[in-house]
Order: sequence, then C-alpha cells, then structure tokens
Amino acid sequence: MLTFLCAAFSGAALAQQPATTPPTRQEEAPAPRKSNSRPASMPTSSIEPFDGAIVAMMAAQCVKLETALGDIEMEMLAEAAPETVRNFLNLVAIGAFDTTTFSRVVKGFVIQGGNLSTRATLTPQLAARMRRTIFDEPNYIKHVPGVVSMARPAQDNSATTNFFILAGEATHLDGKFAAFGRVLRGMEVVEAINLAPVEGEKPDKPVLLKKATVAPCAPTPERKSNP
Repeated sequence: MLTFLCAAFSGAALAQQPATTPPTRQEEAPAPRKSNSRPASMPTSSIEPFDGAIVAMMAAQCVKLETALGDIEMEMLAEAAPETVRNFLNLVAIGAFDTTTFSRVVKGFVIQGGNLSTRATLTPQLAARMRRTIFDEPNYIKHVPGVVSMARPAQDNSATTNFFILAGEATHLDGKFAAFGRVLRGMEVVEAINLAPVEGEKPDKPVLLKKATVAPCAPTPERKSNP
C-alpha cells in the first residue's frame, strides 16, 4: 500500500514522510475574459480501469514491478485497504510508475517508490494525478519485511502515489499507515535496492522501475499460506 522525498523521522507520525513536498503554487489572477472567447471547459476526472471494481476482484490481482535489478511480484490486500489498493492498481494500469525510480532508501527499513516526478517524461495528466490524495486506511496488517504500504507526509489523508516496501520490521508504523500489499517473489531484489549506496536517504544511483503491470494472480503456495 512509503514524494514526493527525504524527511527526517520524528516519531511514528513522521516515520514515512516523503522526502520532498512540491511547493504550493501561487495562482495568478485570471485574465479578463474576451467577449468572443470560447466557454471554459469544466474539469473532469478521468475514469480509470479499477474504478468501481469490487474488493474480491481487486484482491485477485497481482502486480509485477520490473526493475533494473530484477522483478518484484506482490499481492494486493484489498480486504484491509480497498481504496488504497484501488488507487495503486489504477496507477499501475495507466502506466504511471513506468520509468520512475526508487528515490528513497533507508537501510534496514524501507525502499520507497512511486514519485512520479522521477519519470523520464511527466505528462500534464500525470502531474495532475500525482496531486490527487486518498483517505488513510490504517489497518491490522503488520509492517514486517515484504509488506507494501502507502507513504505520506505527516498530515492525515495526504497519500498520493508514493509507496514503500519494508526491508525490515517497523512496528511503529502499525495502525498508522495503510499497508495494502505483500511481496510474493523478489524479496532479494528489495534487499539489493535497500543495500545500494546512499547519501542520507537519497540513493547515489536510484534503481529504475522500468515497468509495472497488473494481472490476475496465479495460484501459488505463497498466496495460500498468507492469512
């Protein structure tokens, strides 16, 4: 289910604050409207692939992150965090994570991805998408190695596109951040990314997330063993 990113930790509420937050843009006063100008178009929200999907359908989806160091495959815990999973699956389905990087690494703790500003190309549509917030869904899932959770600043209900994968145990995040997924295969890739050289929490050479895809999960012993 950790931007937008390199904040210092100060207690549980700040433990997964993204490193940087885009500055608030000062809106300019609108120019006088010409009498023969076209009517302004109304803003609309694009319909995304998993809008309206039921929990059971989302829980049956698995996500593969194809990174420069190998693949990470994860299941979705939609029963625990349905809207967080919906947001994540939509982002994967529209290609938002493609060509991003794991821009924050804390050794023995987390690797963080999902910062759309690290994309090779950021379209106006994705720039707008990365500002869309979702409601917090803290839940019963424990923050243990391999769990995927949503990153956010200290403010409640401020998560957008950033997510983190636990490389170590983080009990101080339990019940405070929205855990929404679990790594099924590729934990060695998570560990390799977590061990890369960093300056502070910024990797010297951020690992590329080449492509993210979503597809129905294949039956596996790993999924059957999960509670």
